[in-house]
Amino acid sequence: MKKLSLLLIGLLLVPSLLFISCDRGDDPEDGVVTTAKFTLMKTYMEDNNLDINYILTNTDGEKFVVGAPAEADLATFLSTYHIIDIRSASFYAAGHIEGAVNVPPVDGDLSGVLTEAANATKPILMVCYTGQAACYATALLRLYGYSHTKALKWGMSGWNSTTDSWSGKVTDVADGNVNWVYSAAPSVVTFDDPVITTSLTDGEAILKAQVEAVLAGGLKGVSGSDVLNGPSGYFVNNYFSEADYSAFGHISGAYRINPLTLTDGTYKNLDPNQKIVTYCYTGQTSAIVTACLNVLGYDAYSMLFGVNGVYNSNPSWASNQWGVDSNPKDLPLVTN
Repeated sequence: MKKLSLLLIGLLLVPSLLFISCDRGDDPEDGVVTTAKFTLMKTYMEDNNLDINYILTNTDGEKFVVGAPAEADLATFLSTYHIIDIRSASFYAAGHIEGAVNVPPVDGDLSGVLTEAANATKPILMVCYTGQAACYATALLRLYGYSHTKALKWGMSGWNSTTDSWSGKVTDVADGNVNWVYSAAPSVVTFDDPVITTSLTDGEAILKAQVEAVLAGGLKGVSGSDVLNGPSGYFVNNYFSEADYSAFGHISGAYRINPLTLTDGTYKNLDPNQKIVTYCYTGQTSAIVTACLNVLGYDAYSMLFGVNGVYNSNPSWASNQWGVDSNPKDLPLVTN
């Protein structure tokens, strides 16, 4: 009798143990516990060279940006790319790159780029005002399968002085600000994975659905002044080298989690319950990282215009300083 009672207790405990052993985000389907949706997507991304480092530089060694060409190379440049201009229709009409297709956002929704990308027979070049929204879209297209997509570095600001949106955005609000510091980076903490809620059970399908949702939400950015003046409201990550983190200084409390990949597990040093703000030199690399993080399920934002937007006169620049080594070119525009 005692053996029978123990057997019955054991049988009753089995279902409970199955549910307790679920990863965060798991759910039972037809009585079978499935792998966490985040883990399914993560595994697919790792297996298919879609980790963040491969979005920044693809497996062919192509970086996510390309600069405006020299005038002598213009014809080759134009024949190389399927150009998608995501500025408003009015700005596009006032002056755009020859052959560029205008796909303006609708209330911020960038989903139209997926429709236009399907028409491309050449590598895609994303173009916007400053390069930041274009980089955001570039990351998402690369994640979706368009691995040779690039963004025009500095956007139309680098193409022609009449389409320059950068020069009015550089400031030195960090110079002398109490929240711009030179201390060591804080120690990192390990957090749980983000939770992705979906009925999909295939890693690729989950990834594509996530990309589509992030495109629909548009670029998620925050001003440098807001972060600088209220850093405690964000989980701030400085995407610099260790040397530049110290030399430039940084926003108070900013971590330096880099390369921030799935494979090495450093993504776990981000808190999925906070607003993640990534910043870099120009807001273009941080736009790539931010797009990837939103796909992964974080509430992520790119600090617009990067350090150029808060401390353009910082003496530590070696490159990417707008108005010094980086300026508009005088390349031709088409109007209509």
